[in-house]
Amino acid sequence: MTLVQALLRATAFRTPLLRTLVPSVALAYGIQTAVAVPSIAGQTERFYDLSGSLTYLSCTALSLFLPYLRARSAGAITGGLAEYLSAPAPGQGLWWWRQAVLSAAVGMWATRLGSFLFKRITSDGTDSRFDNIRSSPAKFYAAFFAQAMWVSLCLLPVILTNSLPRSAFALSRLQNVTSSIPQAIAARPYWTDILGLAVFVFGLSFEVIADKQKSQWSEEKKEKKHSEEFLTRGLWSKSRHPNYFGEITLWTGIAMAAGGLLVRNSAQLGLGLGGLGGKVAVAGMCAASPAFVAFLLLKVSGIPLSENKYDKKFGDRRDYKAWKESTPMLVPKLW
Repeated sequence: MTLVQALLRATAFRTPLLRTLVPSVALAYGIQTAVAVPSIAGQTERFYDLSGSLTYLSCTALSLFLPYLRARSAGAITGGLAEYLSAPAPGQGLWWWRQAVLSAAVGMWATRLGSFLFKRITSDGTDSRFDNIRSSPAKFYAAFFAQAMWVSLCLLPVILTNSLPRSAFALSRLQNVTSSIPQAIAARPYWTDILGLAVFVFGLSFEVIADKQKSQWSEEKKEKKHSEEFLTRGLWSKSRHPNYFGEITLWTGIAMAAGGLLVRNSAQLGLGLGGLGGKVAVAGMCAASPAFVAFLLLKVSGIPLSENKYDKKFGDRRDYKAWKESTPMLVPKLW
């Protein structure tokens, strides 16, 4: 038995959703634990953010390939109908385009953010978020555990979409067999595809521009081209945390694109779900992605840490108070 066959057999759960979701989540925790061990031993957070991006890329790839490998395996064993349903629909290639686009979107975001954060910590040497925990193995591992949870929850819309078996878009071939079989998922974009991807592109662009502006500002400060203590130019004049606004927005876009598809009857059947309960379940799992990102950034490690840091440092300054009072915390002002 090959490693792939062993994996497929070990994850042969009753529903297509669990067959992809369980191994993808397990991989997230496995990678984070593997990186946590040497990081704790060396008391270094240098590879923390980079490992997060690697986990996103790995889990996305696994969720994309597993249904295809499972369908090919089923076709090789049973032939006939299984092989017929496992084959891609006309014009779809190996993967249905929505799966490819959403997976590529996550890959683009993860690669960009991971390289950006790794470059930053390589330059700075340390990350202030870990000042009070890197010397405690339990607390340090908790940070890696939390990152695995972050990846798992954020990727839910993409994992659910990638969980759809080939039969979800091959069903229309059997219309001549029985009229009770629902139509396959349309190859043409739904309005939720277009809107969701547009929101993703807007959010990613907003985040990239905000990060670039802050990096340029920091470099200019090191070169003594200005003496500003905090950034109030560009997008940072519209929002005190424009990068976090972009982050929440892009995950909202992915959730919209995935959710608009997964609540449809053909997708529900493909996932082994159905009825109002199934639609509520997938809608809730998709919504959990941007909701968890917003919770982390608004209540845990993002905005609270940043705001407290700057309040302690500049809280008595008049210009800082004026910027804070005139600039929204998250959602940018339009003027």
